[in-house]
Amino acid sequence: MSRQVTILGAGLVGSLLAIILRKRGYEVSLYERRQDMRSLSMSAGKSINLAMSARGWKALELAGLKTEMEPIAIPMYGRYLHQADGQTAFQPYSRKNEAIYSVSRGELNKKLMTLAEDNGVKLHFEHRCTHVDVANNVLQMNHLGTEKTIQADLLFGADGAFSALRNSYTHMDRVNCSQFYLEYGYKELAILPGANGEWLMEKNALHIWPRGKYMMIALPNTDGTFTCTMFMPFEGEVSFSKLKTEQDVHDLFDKQFADAKALMPGLIEDFFTNPTASLITTHIMPWHYKDKSALIGDAAHAIVPFYGQGMNAGFEDCTVLSGLLDKYGEDWATILTEYETKRKPNGDAVASLALANFTEMRDKVADPRFLERKKIEKELGTRYPDRFISVYEMVSFSHIPYNTAIQCIKAQDSLLEQIMDQGDFWANIEQGSFVDSLGKWVAAYYEAVQQLDFGNEAG
Repeated sequence: MSRQVTILGAGLVGSLLAIILRKRGYEVSLYERRQDMRSLSMSAGKSINLAMSARGWKALELAGLKTEMEPIAIPMYGRYLHQADGQTAFQPYSRKNEAIYSVSRGELNKKLMTLAEDNGVKLHFEHRCTHVDVANNVLQMNHLGTEKTIQADLLFGADGAFSALRNSYTHMDRVNCSQFYLEYGYKELAILPGANGEWLMEKNALHIWPRGKYMMIALPNTDGTFTCTMFMPFEGEVSFSKLKTEQDVHDLFDKQFADAKALMPGLIEDFFTNPTASLITTHIMPWHYKDKSALIGDAAHAIVPFYGQGMNAGFEDCTVLSGLLDKYGEDWATILTEYETKRKPNGDAVASLALANFTEMRDKVADPRFLERKKIEKELGTRYPDRFISVYEMVSFSHIPYNTAIQCIKAQDSLLEQIMDQGDFWANIEQGSFVDSLGKWVAAYYEAVQQLDFGNEAG
């Protein structure tokens, strides 16, 4: 007889996990501390649009939602850079014209909740878990001011970076747990459509205004708007703490984001109405307790949003767990142990990748040498498709484990520096002797990374 499953958190990962388990015949109860978002008008402020990539699409296919989501997902084929001097440049993500996709977090979450409910998952809203007795799987819940106790059989914590289950794990012996806040916060803003509902910037791109110590990004929405997110230090010379008046905001945008400001008639209202939110990275070990409970998604590995992989990583957790169910059936002790063994290194790796990509987006994309390197990466991928794939393409357009991708960074840095130190790459590749050397360097790189596991993490 299949075990009964309790899931904390009806966000993206919790709802997806509920669907996967319910389709396998499990009785699933899903508890969410918020009201049912499907009955509310969505407010702006803390959403950060999703960037769906290969790992996310794989999980949606597993849930049966891929076909339904594709029409409302906008492909973004690269970064559209808005430099401080007014110059713009487009930087493709992939040598194969592959895209990541801008998706509405709220719309996707509502569809997942409805699909879960349609499949027989029991949804309980406005239930806030305050504590879990981990050894006995007993949950303390507060429902509209009334305390209640729930006995769980098999429990998953999908309740985000400040997970009640994760917090309860920290009270056990021999649990290592850490959280790290960036000194940066973020605020959501909006670029509005034209008079006929048209997009007023390039639709099929992720827009970035890199400014060294701070930046703004914008992702397209199906209604012609762009969701903008300003990332800036909380304190300092240029920071949220310095933007106290409407004139302060006007001055900053007139100087640094003039092209965007012209498209933001609601800038001042958005800036002073929408909250300034924090950015946190968390680590915990272990991720599970015996055959009783486990963490998944942000509850296990909350990361900053700069690689667009938070949702994708959480969805891949679900995909991997599904594959382990195929392999081990009802042996949950083995399933949860192997789930942790497979996913913990990748959770740590994607957290590091996201932090590193913050520096790249904020600062390096304005560096001519960095832009040149990206062009050379594309050329290497075209010339040596079986031997070279950039780390970005590994992360966004494949199911290569994150931990493998991050281990390739040092080798790729060494290869690209060796190539660029020879001078003008585009002039050099016209010379046979350089092409011969290039082939040898790429072969040496390929040999160096062959010991890594490039297996398909998603199964």
